[in-house]
Amino acid sequence: MTRLTKLGAVVGTAIATAYGGAVILHEPLVSSSDHGGGSRLETLRNRVHDPDAVVPSREAQQSALVAAGKSNPLDVLVIGGGATGSGAALDAVTRGLRVGLVERDDFAAGTSSRSTKLLHGGVRYLEKAVFKLDYGQFKLVLHALEERKQVIDNAPHLCHALPCMTPCFSWFEVVYYWMGLKMYDLVAGRQLLHLSRYYSTKESADLFPTLARQGKDRSLRGTVVYYDGQMNDARLNVGLACTAALAGAAVLNHAEVVSLLKDDDGKRIIGARIRDNLTGKEFDTYAKVIVNAGGPFCDSIRKMANKNAQEMIAPSSGVHIILPDYYSPEGMGLIVPKTKDGRVVFMLPWLGRTVAGTTDSSTTITYLPEPHEDEIQFILDAISDYLNVKVRRSDVLSAWSGIRPLAVDPTAKNTESVSRDHVVCEDYPGLVTITGGKWTTYRSMAEDAVNAAIKSGKLTTTSGCVTNNLRIVGGEGWEPSSFTVLAQQYKRMKSTYGGKVVPGVMDSAAAKHLSHAYGTLAERVAAIAQNENMGKRLAHGYPYLEAEVAYCARNEYCESAIDFIARRTRLAFLETDAARKALPRVIEILANEHKWDNSKQKEELEKATEFLKTFKSSKNAQFHDGKHN
Repeated sequence: MTRLTKLGAVVGTAIATAYGGAVILHEPLVSSSDHGGGSRLETLRNRVHDPDAVVPSREAQQSALVAAGKSNPLDVLVIGGGATGSGAALDAVTRGLRVGLVERDDFAAGTSSRSTKLLHGGVRYLEKAVFKLDYGQFKLVLHALEERKQVIDNAPHLCHALPCMTPCFSWFEVVYYWMGLKMYDLVAGRQLLHLSRYYSTKESADLFPTLARQGKDRSLRGTVVYYDGQMNDARLNVGLACTAALAGAAVLNHAEVVSLLKDDDGKRIIGARIRDNLTGKEFDTYAKVIVNAGGPFCDSIRKMANKNAQEMIAPSSGVHIILPDYYSPEGMGLIVPKTKDGRVVFMLPWLGRTVAGTTDSSTTITYLPEPHEDEIQFILDAISDYLNVKVRRSDVLSAWSGIRPLAVDPTAKNTESVSRDHVVCEDYPGLVTITGGKWTTYRSMAEDAVNAAIKSGKLTTTSGCVTNNLRIVGGEGWEPSSFTVLAQQYKRMKSTYGGKVVPGVMDSAAAKHLSHAYGTLAERVAAIAQNENMGKRLAHGYPYLEAEVAYCARNEYCESAIDFIARRTRLAFLETDAARKALPRVIEILANEHKWDNSKQKEELEKATEFLKTFKSSKNAQFHDGKHN
C-alpha cells in the first residue's frame, strides 16, 4: 500500500473519531460525573482569581511543610517543580487534599523551561501511526490534541495559536502534506484551532519572505500551513506553581530532597528529608504519599527508596538556538517534517525573536546541559537549506539544551522510536513516579499521577479533577486587548542617574509584554513602575521593566538573579549578552527586596555569569533593532 493510499484510508476513521461517528477509538479523558460540584469550582476560582490575593510568603510555605509531622502528615508531597510536578500540586490541592511541593532549584529550572515552546498534537506521530498502523501512537495524538486546546484555554495570556508553514518541493509533497495535515485537522475535531490550507509559491513568499523558492536541484511548489499552539513555557510553569499556592498548596522552590523517610518496618515511604538550599537548614516533612515528578532526575529519587531500582529514563537532548527576528516573519513559523537526514527542523517566531531547532539524540543526564557546537551547526546548516538569507553563526543570540525524560522502551533502537507517552508507576509503596510525556499533556499527566496517589494512600477527596476547567492565575478575564488599559492609564516613571524622576510613556511594546506575561495581574506590575519609579527597561531592545524584578520577588517566589533572567523573564534564552548586561540592576533590586548584603550580591553575580556561559551564543551576536549587519 502506498503512502498516499494508507493516508487516505485512515481519513474516514479520523472523521468518525473526531465527530462522534460509528468508529469510536477512545473514551473521554474524564466523564462529567468525575468532576467536582460547580459550587466548589466557583469557590476555587474566586480564591485563585481574587484581585487582592497574594501568594503566601516563602517562610510561611516552609513553616507549613515543617509542621507536617508524623501525626499530621500531608496527603501528598510532590517532588519536582516542573510542569508535571506543579500541575500535580495544583490538581491535588483543588481536589481538597493537603499538598506540599518541593523543587531543588526553581520552578521550570530543568526541562520545562527548555522546550520547543510548542503545544502540539504531534504531526510526526500521526504519520507514524498511519504508516505503521500503530494504534498507540494514534491515541497519543488524539489525547495531545485535546490537551493542546485545554492548555490554551486555561492560560490564554501565555498561549496562542501559531500558523506553521510546511514547504513542498514536489507536487507529490503538496498532495502528501495537504492530505496529512487535513487529517490532523480532522483528528482535532472540535478542538481544532484553525483549518490548514495550501498556498501557492508566490503567496508563500509573501507570507514568509525569507523562504527560498529555489534550492539544490529543486523548486518550491507551494506550502501547506497548519496550526499548533505556542506558549511561554517557564512563565506558564511559574503560573501553575503560584496558582497551586493560592489554592492552598505549600510550594517551596530551592528546597532539595536529600533522603526519603520510611516507616518503622521499612516497607513504605512516609516522608522526605528536605534541605533549604538558600539557608542550608534541613527539616523533615511527612506525607501519606510522595509523587516523584523529577523529570530526567526521577530515577535518582527512586533510588533513594531502592538503590537497585531499574532506571526508567532514556534521556534525549534537544538543542535550540535563538536568532534575530528577521529570520522569520512575525506570526508565521516554518516546519520541515523531514530533512535530508530524516530529522525535523523548524523556525518559529517567539517573543520578538526566532527560535530554531531541534536535535533529538541520546545524552547523559546533567544538571545544566550545554549544547555542543556540532548541534548548533547542524541546526544552522539545516535551516539554511530553506532560506534565501545568509545564515550566520554570529547571529546566534542564545543557544540552549534541554533533556527530554523519555520513558524507556527496552526494544527501542533509538530515542525517536521511544513513545512520548507518559508512565505512572509505584514500584515502592508510598512513592508514585510520573515520567515521560510532553509539555502539551502536563495536565492529564498530573491528573493520572494524583489518581495513582489517591489510590496508593487511600486518600479522601472533596471532588474529582477540576483542572481541565480552571484557569491559572492571571488568565481569568484576560483579553488580547487588555494591554490598552496599561497603555492608557499608567506611566513608566524612571529614575535618572542624577536622582531625578522622569515620566515615560507606557508604550505598546511594554504594555503588550506585561499583559501577556502577567495576564490580569499586569496592572500590579505597572503600578510598581509608576508609583515606585521603576519604569526603566532592563535591556536595550527588550520590553522588560525594572518593576518586574520587584513584583516577581514579592509575588512569584523569585529568589535569585537566575530565577529572574531565565524564568520570570526569558532574557537569558532570548539574548545572553543582554541578560549579562542587565544583571547588575536585577541584582540591585533583588538585594533591596530580599535584604542581601554585598557578599550575597557578589555571589549572585558570579552564579548568574556562570549560568549564562552554558547558553552558547556567539560572542559577536548582537541585536541591532532587526537590521541585518
